Order: sequence, then C-alpha cells, then structure tokens
Amino acid sequence: MTGTTQQHARWINPFSVHGDHVTLVPLEERHEDRLVEAVQDGQVWDTWFAAVPSPVGMRREIEWRLGLAEQGRMVPFTVLDAAGRVAGMTAYMNVDPDNRRLEIGHTWYRGSVQRTALNTEAKLLLLQHAFEEADCIAVGFRTAFFNMPSRRAIERLGAKLEGVWRNHVILPDGTLRDTCYYSVIAGEWPAVKRHLTWKLDHAGAGAAPGGSAGSAGSAGAGAADRSA
Repeated sequence: MTGTTQQHARWINPFSVHGDHVTLVPLEERHEDRLVEAVQDGQVWDTWFAAVPSPVGMRREIEWRLGLAEQGRMVPFTVLDAAGRVAGMTAYMNVDPDNRRLEIGHTWYRGSVQRTALNTEAKLLLLQHAFEEADCIAVGFRTAFFNMPSRRAIERLGAKLEGVWRNHVILPDGTLRDTCYYSVIAGEWPAVKRHLTWKLDHAGAGAAPGGSAGSAGSAGAGAADRSA
C-alpha cells in the first residue's frame, strides 16, 4: 500500500467529529428509528426535486448508503444536534482517493434545525477534515437547478459554481433535472475556513449563519442525488 493510499484511508474509513452545534457519527443500521422520527419533522421528503428518504424508505436508504460505503465510494454519517438528538444524514460521496477529490452531499435535516448553525458547522467540520486530514485538492457540492435555497446556502459556504449539467437526472416521476455543480478547491480553503468560522462565532441563538444547504420549504439540505 502506498503512502498516498494510507493517507486517504484515514478519511475513507468511518470517523466521528464533534463541534459546538453538531456531531457527525458513522451511519449505522440501529439509527433507523431515530432517522425515521427526524425525517417526519417537517415532512422533509415531500418535495419534487429532492430524493430525501421517506419514513417507509429509510431502511432501504440506510442499506444503500452502507453498501456504497463498503465499496469505498461513500462515507455516510448520521447527524446529531447539540442535545444528541438525531437531526439528519450527510455523507462524503463520489470519493476519489486517486485524484484526492470528493463531494459532500446526500444531506437532509429535520425541519426544526434548518436555518440554524448546525449545517454551517457540519460543513466546516467536513471540509476541514477533507482538506487538512485527507489533503483533498477539491471538494464538490451538487444540487438541483430549481432548488434555490440550496444553491444560495452552498454559495454562502464560499463554494463557486463550476457549471450546470443539463438533463442530468431523470427523477422518479419522469421529470428531467438540471444539476448545479459547485466546488471549493484547496487554495480557497483557508479563506473559506475563516469565513465559516467567523459566521459561527457571530451566530446568535436561533440565527441562520449559513442556512441548510438544500433546504427548500420542507426539503432537507443537499438532497440525495442518485446519479452520484
């Protein structure tokens, strides 16, 4: 095994990370009941442009994510709020250790934590681990073209729009979805880190420093993209 492969194995493997507003822990099958309860807070699966799992589809969603994790293509997390309550799911996806790239996505949050500091800190922790522990050269984000709250939230993180993939995804109802692709590259990370840290330091109780990337009405942040 090369040094580069060993380096990337540290972040491809499951890990936990803690902040003041959020804790990310490796996704496990035993989280199902609490994830079902979380997704019912605001009915966050009920949107046409998102693939947030429904309560009855949660077990299948967990199995799908864990299956990708076994293949080394995803590092899935369960998101906990400051009180230890399950708040949603997120993941490193499209993991590419050979090119030191990955994406952050497949994210959704219960309605009551959207537009809070939880998402901003979760993204900060994931970006920090990717750039500072895994030596990534780029971290990507993708969202539906019409998911304007998600696009604004991703832009508030400091990510830049690379382009729009037209007719990128066929949704279950047959609708064709255009996908916006954003990224933060390694050279931008120090400024993005300062920006997100400042937002968290100046966020008052109940403030929305970064929004819920992907939240739109009842939709969770960065809704799952099956094309990933």
